[in-house]
Amino acid sequence: MNNPLLSNTTLPQFSAIKPEHVEPAIDQLLAEARRSVEESLRANTDYTWENLIEPIEQAENRLNKAWSPVSHLNSVCNNDELRAAYNACLPKLSAYSTEMGQNEALCQAYKMIAEHVDFRNLDQAQQKAVNNALRDFKLSGIDLDDAKKARYKEISQELSRLASKYEENLLDATNAWHKIITDPAMLAGLPESALAQAKQAAEAEQQEGWLINLQFPSYLAVMTYADNRELRQEHYTAFVTRASDQGPHAGQWDNTELMQQMMALRHEKAQLLGFKNYAELSLATKMAEKPEDVVAFLEDLARKSLPQARRDLEELQEFAKTHHGLAKLESWDTTYYSEKMRQHCYQLSQEEVKCYFPITRVLPGMFEIVKKLYGIQIVPIEQFDSWHPDVQFFEIQTPDGHSRGQFYLDLYARAHKRGGAWMDDCVGRKFSAGQVQIPVAYLTCNFTPPAGDTPALLTHDEVTTLFHEFGHGLHHMLTRIDYLSVSGINGVAWDAVELPSQFMENWCWEQESLTMISGHYQTGEALPDDLFNKMLAAKNFQAGMLMVRQLEFSLFDFKIHQDYESARGAAIYETLDAVRKQVSVLIPPSFNRFAHSFSHIFAGGYAAGYYSYKWAEVLSSDAFSLFEEKGIFDPETGHAFLTNILEQGGSQDAMVLFKNFRGREPNIDALLRHNGIAA
Repeated sequence: MNNPLLSNTTLPQFSAIKPEHVEPAIDQLLAEARRSVEESLRANTDYTWENLIEPIEQAENRLNKAWSPVSHLNSVCNNDELRAAYNACLPKLSAYSTEMGQNEALCQAYKMIAEHVDFRNLDQAQQKAVNNALRDFKLSGIDLDDAKKARYKEISQELSRLASKYEENLLDATNAWHKIITDPAMLAGLPESALAQAKQAAEAEQQEGWLINLQFPSYLAVMTYADNRELRQEHYTAFVTRASDQGPHAGQWDNTELMQQMMALRHEKAQLLGFKNYAELSLATKMAEKPEDVVAFLEDLARKSLPQARRDLEELQEFAKTHHGLAKLESWDTTYYSEKMRQHCYQLSQEEVKCYFPITRVLPGMFEIVKKLYGIQIVPIEQFDSWHPDVQFFEIQTPDGHSRGQFYLDLYARAHKRGGAWMDDCVGRKFSAGQVQIPVAYLTCNFTPPAGDTPALLTHDEVTTLFHEFGHGLHHMLTRIDYLSVSGINGVAWDAVELPSQFMENWCWEQESLTMISGHYQTGEALPDDLFNKMLAAKNFQAGMLMVRQLEFSLFDFKIHQDYESARGAAIYETLDAVRKQVSVLIPPSFNRFAHSFSHIFAGGYAAGYYSYKWAEVLSSDAFSLFEEKGIFDPETGHAFLTNILEQGGSQDAMVLFKNFRGREPNIDALLRHNGIAA
């Protein structure tokens, strides 16, 4: 059988990949990777980068290039056969990772390289890669006895399986609920664009009327605009109870037990390695040094934000009561009345704003912005293999036409596609045998697709999301580091990895850059000054409420891991309730099962690390403040960010790179100022 996953082509052959290809390819490549390690260890006694690390990186590069498209397809066009093949490989990949991390001969070989007199002749990135590897040997249980090593391996495999099952449950629960509406009066208040999308969704299912579902564009439209309060409540209930013991599909795809198991295994893993809890283990690879520092940072932000958050809620409650006669504001009312209040206070309608952000203007405008910042150009590639007709493909080029990177762009929500937005690694940059392997990224969003002849119209929040993910992509693709383990986002401390992404969001708020990404979808008319001024005036509308909501997520995540006790298990909702009493201003109803769909921490690598978003916001706000001083398109400052941050990958500690760019350590002032919160 000709297996496309074994072809080692420059780009994946998506249309040729079948579920039956997956397991045989991964089995073969894992065997080759193991053989490469064994041969390198056996053939040498004086270990060097060239005779040990380079051959291992080559073998793992082939493995990564085969697994990456499989993992991606499982996220963007999930089906039962692919899901089964994907899940069959997870324990094998986990076992390989653990074996490498616990290979004593390999660890000793790395130590020999680190202790050799020639170690200082390695370049900085190579030294960082070796030091990271030595740290990771310890975090993989290299110092444990055989029984504990075996238990560590079991835990790692089971955690991998549980995370995948959690994500599958969430995807299935999201796809399971929809509602066909035949009475247009039920959808009163929804704008024409949302109605057109709902109509198109119904037609795709050969149904009359309008179809709403739990894909985020549909959910957000109902929660923002639907005048029918009962419909909002029904939709809200279905959304916040996904994959739980509550709601319309109670117990059918319930993540409750999976979450308990994951928490117990994480805690056991941490204690095996000598940490008090998983929060301590999580920080072993991050900028923050100890759990107390993280909690103090978050609680300090909460203290500064809560007064404004309380005012935000009081003003919203008063508005809903005075102008709409609402006696009590419920969770399914906040988005709806916030939009009404935004229109009332600022004469600003999100629907009006959308008309000026068609994807046909936003995308080329974003590319023009990074061209001005970094001197790169982005060109479309017309002929490429893909997984869906909506997908686009682009290349980043230097002014003289040399390729710096490539990326797939999959923008629109659809069934069997994981929700949210993300950037992922398709191919990493490395240098071998005189050739540079060009980095390739996946950029994935879940925006409302075009309806008929109307292009996709983005809310300003969606524009910001696109810039955020593209920032991640630039970090991956513009790296100049030639070693896989520290190129791009690899080896970057997790609480610094959001710096380039949040940094890019700033250009969504500057008039000079907004003129490049906006224009009325019908007339091409520029974003009017008065509309921009309204957007700017409303920028920090309910910023206090938004801030404490993110702090709620961050503190909840950190504390369930820090305070875990084996005797009582994971006190998930008990902890969440306590955090809400501490930092929240609007407590959701008791049936809300937020944690059951909090895939960032249960299936996405952010366990005891969700605070990274807030810490990286400190870094990004402070970094952007230099552009505010020098000019948002100042070429010297753009070049400094490119060379000190984007190109460096994980080749140095994140704090060193930040100080190289900013000239000092970060401070919180710019973050508070950008959010309109008094320091």
